[in-house]
Amino acid sequence: MSRYIALLILVIPGALAVVGVKLMRDSVFDILQPLFPWLWLQLVIGLILFLAGVGFIGGWIFYRDRKRHYVADRFKRKM
Repeated sequence: MSRYIALLILVIPGALAVVGVKLMRDSVFDILQPLFPWLWLQLVIGLILFLAGVGFIGGWIFYRDRKRHYVADRFKRKM
């Protein structure tokens, strides 16, 4: 059961990153979604969603690798 919860915790930020990429792509191709009044706002929200999703997944992987001692010496915790 805990593995399913962990998978769900990783899928939600991944989905947010995908939505962010879609919003940024639509902004580049001048497709305005009905939720946003301006293209620049759609681009900024897409960038924020993308960075938040990728940052969360990257942080999760980094934390797990640090806990299992897979990272380089410069990233290990100092005692």
